[in-house]
Amino acid sequence: MVADLVDAAPVRPLLAELGEAIRTLTAGTDARLMGLEPGDLTVTIGVGPRLVRTVDPALPGAKDLPRFSREQIASRARGGDLLIQICADDALVVPVVAAALLERAGDRIQERWRQSGVRGANVPVDRGRAAPRNLFGFVDGIVGPHTRAEQERDLWLSRPAPVADGTLAVLRRMELDLPRFAKLSVAEQEAVFGRHRATGVPLSGGTIASGPDLGAKTPDGRYLVPADAHARRAHATAVGVGLMLRRSYSTDGPAPGLLFMSFQNDIRTFTSTLTSMDNSDALLEYTTTTASATFLVLPGFDERHPLGSRLFR
Repeated sequence: MVADLVDAAPVRPLLAELGEAIRTLTAGTDARLMGLEPGDLTVTIGVGPRLVRTVDPALPGAKDLPRFSREQIASRARGGDLLIQICADDALVVPVVAAALLERAGDRIQERWRQSGVRGANVPVDRGRAAPRNLFGFVDGIVGPHTRAEQERDLWLSRPAPVADGTLAVLRRMELDLPRFAKLSVAEQEAVFGRHRATGVPLSGGTIASGPDLGAKTPDGRYLVPADAHARRAHATAVGVGLMLRRSYSTDGPAPGLLFMSFQNDIRTFTSTLTSMDNSDALLEYTTTTASATFLVLPGFDERHPLGSRLFR
């Protein structure tokens, strides 16, 4: 869910109240759950560039996303002040928690748009890690900062103090042209992604967890991973950026699509990657972006340190 803060509403008490509601909801002690067990419920809160700039325009998260090609985005679906991401295995929990948080916020926020999504069946990747398939049938989100060292380097913000231990989120909603993609042969589909559809293994060989060998060629000099394959155009080394943690969700309304989320500690990780894709990524021929925003995801909180208190003093 993406919302705007009503201008007269102070942000610090709003975030503190949302944080308290999240604590009781995830603990299962909030009567607004109406008897539902929270299970593995998580709620992620982010604040948009406009709010970050009120604190310091130089802070990470203060810049809006630029515009890219293949976008058809209404003004209401671009940007926003507040991200509320609710995840749970029990689908019933999500709208109940959303209603509870909106009730707690009252008339201090105005909803822009919301989108529900699901994760596909998981495919084993490596050392207990798994990744889901997307609506195109391919394993999604194989590469990312999975080790602690990679996460400290590419995921979590380390400074300045008000945002330390937070991260930057990018949110993109896309419609997918499934009928046109489905008309491709399996080999053509695999050339678009740069991976085998059935296994997720790169076309250059190895295992699903192997990074694609971008220099590997056939005996006649053709790249095994095509020049315009998604696995090449979005590859962190080829782009020259860090890794992004991707969490994508398949959607079915109003058209089949993808709710893409990436988390990184430098917004250039995303913008440089998408610029590389914009120039020549075969996958983008089958996508249209209909919503776009970026948020500073706030660090964790507790009773002594309310949500957002380090940033909004």
